[in-house]
Amino acid sequence: MSIFTGAGVAIVTPMKANGEVNYEKLGEFIDFQIKNSTDAIIICGTTGEASTLTHEEHIEAIRFTADYVKKRVPVIAGTGSNCTETAIYLSKEAQKAEVDGCLVVTPYYNKATQKGLIAHYTAVAKSVDLPIIMYNVPGRTGCNILPETAAKLAKEVDNIVAIKAATGNMAQEVKTMALAEGRLDMYSGEDGLIVPLMSIGAKGVISVLSNVAPKQTHDICAAYMQGNIKEAADLQFAALDLVDALFCEVNPIPVKHALNLMGWDMGPLRAPLCEMEEADLARLKKAMTDYGIIG
Repeated sequence: MSIFTGAGVAIVTPMKANGEVNYEKLGEFIDFQIKNSTDAIIICGTTGEASTLTHEEHIEAIRFTADYVKKRVPVIAGTGSNCTETAIYLSKEAQKAEVDGCLVVTPYYNKATQKGLIAHYTAVAKSVDLPIIMYNVPGRTGCNILPETAAKLAKEVDNIVAIKAATGNMAQEVKTMALAEGRLDMYSGEDGLIVPLMSIGAKGVISVLSNVAPKQTHDICAAYMQGNIKEAADLQFAALDLVDALFCEVNPIPVKHALNLMGWDMGPLRAPLCEMEEADLARLKKAMTDYGIIG
């Protein structure tokens, strides 16, 4: 059984003006997401600024989210690191928090070989009794899980059950699904490719767009799963300008600005992330207005 199907939100981490995590706001935002049909909460991913959270903040954010959600929807914790021992530590702490799964990004900067990736993911997966979603985003990490590697891990490690695909390479994702022979769920890691990846068997998306448009993103997936392919495609097309604007600067800079424009007061970004360029902010405002999520 899949950890979830549909649109899971790669949720932002709200901050206070002094830079501390704003748990009160995070709770409000979780309620907003669930009320608007989000199918899963992914906490402490890229969009959640996990790379600049301390280990203590990272673990506390996972605990808070699991406790607050109370199994209303699945909670998946980002527990990846470029250090295998750190990824194991974070994954064990996530299991203590009783999350429903872990999202484990490829080791970044040190650029593991395929042999190294197999050893890394096997060690992390065997350290916990939780389903593992591998997160393949080579544009950010400099490391790519090749289809043969993904398939080998899915077939040889029981709790490696899915991959978040953010390569932008449809041919690679097709090959991954073919070689995995039904052993591996796929989630789109790109909001512009939800429908194309669902057409080769993806179960949905782990989404940045869902932060600002949870119901609409859920509806793209739901329409496809119900067999309404044209409706799903039309909803995908309608969101493209907004998706492009949400990635006109490095994620999560635009999406956090977008939520602030919606009145959410998500607070500042942590350095080295910074304020948007004025031209990009204007583009974001226009896309949000055209999409109907701000006036």
